[in-house]
Amino acid sequence: MSDILDKVTSEQDIFKKLGSKIPGISEFIERQNYRAADKLLRETVADHFEALYKRISTLQTDLINQGGLLYVDDMEKAALKLRTFIDKIRRATYGYAGLFDPAKVNEAELAQVYEYDATFLDLEDEISRAIDHVETSLGTDGLPASIRNLTGKAQDCLDAYNNRDEVMQQIAADDQIAPEESN
Repeated sequence: MSDILDKVTSEQDIFKKLGSKIPGISEFIERQNYRAADKLLRETVADHFEALYKRISTLQTDLINQGGLLYVDDMEKAALKLRTFIDKIRRATYGYAGLFDPAKVNEAELAQVYEYDATFLDLEDEISRAIDHVETSLGTDGLPASIRNLTGKAQDCLDAYNNRDEVMQQIAADDQIAPEESN
């Protein structure tokens, strides 16, 4: 978490650095840093998964060239799941209405969302290994199982994204409930 946050904070201009010394502004800037770090992380994750998606597309072409038309549809299921995940990551909100309002947001909540995003990097490794297994299984009896594994890992990506989205929605709901409770 701190690597990406450090990158964001090190790139602040002099005005933000000066502003961080003004009471109340530092909390706002810190939240903006989390927001920027979250966005940077998601863009990086999406780019990495885009490369994996291209590997799957290449494998589909290889399957066709090797007469494995029977498995192309199964590979397409994995590809579609991964494409959906990439698209969701690219479009993922990094702040429901008011989520990053300094008066409402809590740093622990931002860190929780950031940790969900960071788990996507672990999933990248799992997808890469699953693609490796499909590549080594081409032309063998193990190909169907390798493709099923890849499809399952792609579904894991979607599930992880959906969990992140639920956390974002819960944070937004908690923020809307909190002011009413204080009345």
